[in-house]
Amino acid sequence: MIGTKRTLALFIFFLPLWLGFSPAEESHVSPLIDLLGKTVNFIILFGGLGFLLARPLRKFLAEIGLSVEKTIQETERAKTEAEERLGSLQERMLSLEQEVRKIKSEGEEAGEREKARVLTLARQESEKIRSFAAQEIEMLSQSARAELKEHAAEMAVSLARVNIERRLTPELHSRLIDESILRLETLHEKPHSR
Repeated sequence: MIGTKRTLALFIFFLPLWLGFSPAEESHVSPLIDLLGKTVNFIILFGGLGFLLARPLRKFLAEIGLSVEKTIQETERAKTEAEERLGSLQERMLSLEQEVRKIKSEGEEAGEREKARVLTLARQESEKIRSFAAQEIEMLSQSARAELKEHAAEMAVSLARVNIERRLTPELHSRLIDESILRLETLHEKPHSR
C-alpha cells in the first residue's frame, strides 16, 4: 500500500514535467492539456500542502479534541459538584426546618411551663394574701371585741353608778358609812387581842 502511494506521488510529480515538454513547433496548446496541467498543478500543490501539514493538522485537531474533552470533563465535574452542593443545601434546609420546628415546640413547652409556674406562684401569693387577710380580720375582730367589752364594762359601770346614785339616799349613805366603821373597828381590834 505504501509502495503504491509512492508510485502515484512520483507519477503526479513528474506528470507536469512530461506535459510541459512538448515539441517546439507546436505553438498551440490544446485546452484539454491545459486543463489537465492546471489540475495536476493543483493536485500537486494542495496534495503537497496536505502531506506537509497533515501531522501538524492532526496534532492541532488532537489538541483541540483533548481540550474539548477536558472542558467536557471539567463541566461534568462542576455539574457533579453543583449537584452535591445542591443536595447538601437541601439537606441543610430540611435540617433547618426541623430545627425551627424543634425550637418552636421547645419554646411552646417552655412557655407552658412558665405559665404553670406563674399560675402556681399566683395561687401561692393569693393564699398568702388570704391568710394575711384572715389573720388581720381575726386581729381586728379581737380588737373590736375587746373594745366592745371595754365599752360594755364602761357602760355597765356607768349604769351601775347611775343606779347606785339613784338608790343611795343620804340615810343609806350614812348607814353604810357606820357599818364600814364598825367593820374597821372590829378588824382593828382583832390583831390586838392576840
